[in-house]
Amino acid sequence: MTTIVTKDGKKIDVVSREEEKDILTASDIEMDKRAVEAVNAAIHRAKVCKKPIAGYDEEKKKAYVEYANGERKYAE
Repeated sequence: MTTIVTKDGKKIDVVSREEEKDILTASDIEMDKRAVEAVNAAIHRAKVCKKPIAGYDEEKKKAYVEYANGERKYAE
């Protein structure tokens, strides 16, 4: 488990996939699955409605907004 401290001093514990079964309860795992599905549904709905989608490019290490025509505008 990795602990991240935010600028305002809040601590966030990040659990890796390997540690998840040892640390998280069945309820926690179910909640994570539901959250992932909710995000995927929201992204799908936005694409169907031709709304811009925010994303993160791992290769370029930059956030972007992708428009319905496929154009991406990267954050500066």
